[in-house]
Amino acid sequence: MAKYSLALIGGWALALLLVIWHGPDFALAHFWYGLEGGQWSLQNHWLVKGIFHEGGRHLTTLLYVVVLLGLALNWRKPARRNWLYLALTLPLVVLVVGTVKHLVPMDCPWNLMSFGGNRPFIALFAQRPDTMPASLCFPAGHASSGYAWLALYFALGKRRWSWLPGMLLGLSFGLAQQLRGAHFLSHDLWTLMLSLTLSWLMARWLLPTTVAAPARSAPVEIADESALQTGAPAS
Repeated sequence: MAKYSLALIGGWALALLLVIWHGPDFALAHFWYGLEGGQWSLQNHWLVKGIFHEGGRHLTTLLYVVVLLGLALNWRKPARRNWLYLALTLPLVVLVVGTVKHLVPMDCPWNLMSFGGNRPFIALFAQRPDTMPASLCFPAGHASSGYAWLALYFALGKRRWSWLPGMLLGLSFGLAQQLRGAHFLSHDLWTLMLSLTLSWLMARWLLPTTVAAPARSAPVEIADESALQTGAPAS
């Protein structure tokens, strides 16, 4: 699991760098802004707002209901610990990201004068004027409902493909919001890192042996209740 830990350290270092050095954030935002004709013309577009934002929220809510049903149906079966891990981790990621959003008053690109808004840019660690209203833009909230599904990596026994659903959902939701002018790249990266970190910490608690085991390319069957409760793979 040392590789995962090192990846987390590297990811957090990059996330911190991007909120200190704003070049990549502004370069990408200016690219999207220019591509849309010097305005956020996709802000209320049916595809990015209706499908990826509103529809994505409904999709992840429905998927979470499926997780709760899976937990209920498997409550007396060995697999319940994996379902419980998902049922707890998914809302935890969204809750933590949402809490940070309320604590950190950073602006969205569409708020800033550089992108057609009426506010100056105030960096993460800079003093924000008391007269400037707070904006709930950092980190990316909508992307958290996608990146939270990175928890499948541990829930499915660290199969090599199991990170794909969460990554695809998170990237899709995050890109859609960037196209709308709602977030910078760093906002999404912080959400990704919070999702990865929380998924790992919850897995260390609920699925400790799964965390310690090497990544697998084939399904793992759990032989008995004791193996599940310790997170041990079946023999």
